[in-house]
Amino acid sequence: MKTLLHMSAVNIATNMEGEYKDYYERKLKEGKHVMSIMNVLRAKLVHRMFSVIRRDTEYTKQYSPAS
Repeated sequence: MKTLLHMSAVNIATNMEGEYKDYYERKLKEGKHVMSIMNVLRAKLVHRMFSVIRRDTEYTKQYSPAS
């Protein structure tokens, strides 16, 4: 599972456009170590996965707070 999360983090940090790539590049410019950034990205992915599971809904890119 850790390998799959790591490969997902590498993919979103280097290949895909969006908030994760922006985060990765910003932290690199700040001088953070690559593996430290990858650890954070993996944690972000896990948090999103569990959030979707907890809400029992499909993932939506736009956040809309509960009423």
